[in-house]
Amino acid sequence: MTQSTSPKVIDIEQIIRDRAGDKARLLPRFVFRWLERFIHQDFINEYLRQGREGVDFCEGVIDYLGVKLTVEGLENLPLTSQPMTFVSNHPLGAIDGVALGGIIGRRYDGHIKYLVNDLLMNLDGLAPLCIPINKFGPQSRKLPQQLDAAFQGDNHILMFPAGLCSRLIDGQIHDIPWRKAFLKKSIETHRDIVPVHFIGQNSPRFYQVALWTKRLGIKVNLAQVLLPDEMYRSRGGHYTIRFGSPISYKCFDSSRTLNEWALWIEDEVYKL
Repeated sequence: MTQSTSPKVIDIEQIIRDRAGDKARLLPRFVFRWLERFIHQDFINEYLRQGREGVDFCEGVIDYLGVKLTVEGLENLPLTSQPMTFVSNHPLGAIDGVALGGIIGRRYDGHIKYLVNDLLMNLDGLAPLCIPINKFGPQSRKLPQQLDAAFQGDNHILMFPAGLCSRLIDGQIHDIPWRKAFLKKSIETHRDIVPVHFIGQNSPRFYQVALWTKRLGIKVNLAQVLLPDEMYRSRGGHYTIRFGSPISYKCFDSSRTLNEWALWIEDEVYKL
């Protein structure tokens, strides 16, 4: 096990104060205390104090939560140094990410990188596997350069092209339409694409909050706030992961637009 000399723990109050600046002064202290309990800060920090890092961190999270994984199609993944792009649906928002990071990272000797919300950089153990993407604020202007650097590297890349956790759509748990950026960059850098289907879902509460947030036109992603609690509720859960065969970047010709090809890949994921 890789150990940190002084593992960094989560301090939700400090994170909010750092990101909100002077506006954080408007929040009374009981709000911070409630948030600490709601995100299960003590439970998370108990794990973080173990000091695991990288792939070991991901595998440790699964063990700590008592989650069972059934993995199918691992034989479809060639043992190659040629970097590929792994794309998956995003039903859970936490467990799916660390589970895939652990499985793919172990398969390829740790040569895996996530493109993630920069908030996850607060998890020191996960940070070595992350390429932070800030889609909002002044740093969002750097997004094209960040994507270029990530895809031009020699690590396999894991992405959730929907950009958000799956939602309740027409009575089914499904990703919102996938964005084409992963495909455009994969073609440019000659990366084959590996489809991954993660089978699982969050609680009904999560989808109702996401639905009403959209209906009421609330711009803040309130459902995202629920993710730590959803992870906590998933202790002892059982999920299935299915890996498809790599799809050559050469397949994506002019017979369809990149947006159409991205949606085609999304469909192929759900067929697994």
